[in-house]
Amino acid sequence: MAVTGHVTGVEPRLLEVDRLVNSHTLHGSESLCRLLRYLADHAIRHPGVALKEYQIATEVFGRPTEFDPQLDSLVRVQAGRLRSKIADYYASEGAEDPILVELPKGTYALTFHPAMASTKNLVRSVPGPDEDRSRPRPRRTSRVLLILSILLLLSLITTAWLLAGRIISSRSSSVDESATPSAFRVFWRAFTSGPDASWIIFSNGAFVGRPETGLRYFDPGRDSREAISDHYTGVGEVLAVYDLNQVFTQMHHQVRIKRGSLFSLDDAQSNNLIFVGSPAENLSLLDIPSTHHFVFQRATSGPRKGDLAIVNINPRSDEPKMFFASASRTPLVEDYAIVGLVPGMNSARSVLILAGTTTIGTQAAAEFVCRQDSLEQLLLRLSVAENGQMKPFEAVLHVKVARGVPVGTELVALREVAR
Repeated sequence: MAVTGHVTGVEPRLLEVDRLVNSHTLHGSESLCRLLRYLADHAIRHPGVALKEYQIATEVFGRPTEFDPQLDSLVRVQAGRLRSKIADYYASEGAEDPILVELPKGTYALTFHPAMASTKNLVRSVPGPDEDRSRPRPRRTSRVLLILSILLLLSLITTAWLLAGRIISSRSSSVDESATPSAFRVFWRAFTSGPDASWIIFSNGAFVGRPETGLRYFDPGRDSREAISDHYTGVGEVLAVYDLNQVFTQMHHQVRIKRGSLFSLDDAQSNNLIFVGSPAENLSLLDIPSTHHFVFQRATSGPRKGDLAIVNINPRSDEPKMFFASASRTPLVEDYAIVGLVPGMNSARSVLILAGTTTIGTQAAAEFVCRQDSLEQLLLRLSVAENGQMKPFEAVLHVKVARGVPVGTELVALREVAR
C-alpha cells in the first residue's frame, strides 16, 4: 500500500484514523470504530497482506473458532456499514482533511491517499506590476459599461436563484422521500405519515443509593419510595435513542424523548410511541397494550430461577419455551430481545417495543430497526399491502455479545398480529 505525495510515515495515517473515530459520523458506533482501527493497524503493519473474514470475525467481533463466513455475514455487513460511514465523513466534516481513508468494495484492505487540492484554494495568477503597466489603460466609458454589465448579470443571477429556491423548496419533501430507502419508508410509515412527533420512551429503573456509595434496585419490601433515584438508564438505551433519532432525522420527522417514569396514559392515547427497554425497568409497558406472543417474565423455578426471560406463549416445534440471556454472574455473551409493533390504546396510533432482557439486547433491537439490511430481511418475512401498509408483528432476536457490544443479531421467532 503505497502512500504518495506529502503523506509519509505512519503518524499522519494514524492521526487520520483518530479523526474518523472521534468524528460525529462514527459517534456511538463502537463496533465500527474497533473494525476501523484493526484494519488500519493491519494495513500499516502488514501492507499487501490480505485479511480473511474469519480473522476479522474472531479477532474483532469475538466470534468463536467455529465461525463460518458462509453462514454468518457479520463481517461483510459491518464492512459495508463502515464503508458507508467513511464516505459520509468525507462528504461532510472530513472534507478538508489532508488524507483520505478508503475501504474499496470487495476487500478488507484499508487504503490511504493524500487529498486532492480543493478547487476553492486555486487562485488565478495576477499579473505583476511591470506587466500591468505595459497594458493599454481602457477608456473610462468602457469601465462604466463593464461595471453596469456586471451589475445586470448579478441581478439576473439573483432573480434566477430566488426562483430556483422557491421551486426547490416546494419539491423538497418529495425529493427527500425518494432519497430515503424504501425499507425505511415502509417500516416507519405509521410513525412518520402524520405531522405529529412520535414519542421515544426510554426505561429508567428505580434505584436506591448513590453512585459514589453504590446503587441497587429498589426493593418495595424494605425501601421507602422517597428514596428512589429514577434518573439512571443503561448504555444500551442511550445508544438506542441515538440511533432512533438519527433515523427520524434522516426522514425529516421530529421525535420527542421522555423517560419512562414521567410517562402518562394521556401520552399513550394521543401519540405514536416507541418504548426502549424491557418492562422490568420500563414499568410504563405494564399499563398499555404490549406484546402477547412473546412476553417478559422471571423464571419461577429451575436452575435459572429469578432470571428474566422472554416467554414464548405458543412455541412452534422448532422453538424453545423460554429465551434466556447468559446466566447471571457469568460473562454476557448472548442476549434475547423483542421487537414488537402493536396497535396503541388509540387504534389510530401505533406502539413499537424495543426491549432486551439486558441493556445490550435493547441496543441490538434498536440497531435492527435502524439498519436498512436488517429491515429488508424483516419485511421479506412480513405481509405488506400494496399501499405499503404493514401488519403488526412480534419478533424475537438472538443477540451475540462480545466485550459488552452486540456483534451479531438473528431473527429467531416471528408472529404477525391482527389489528
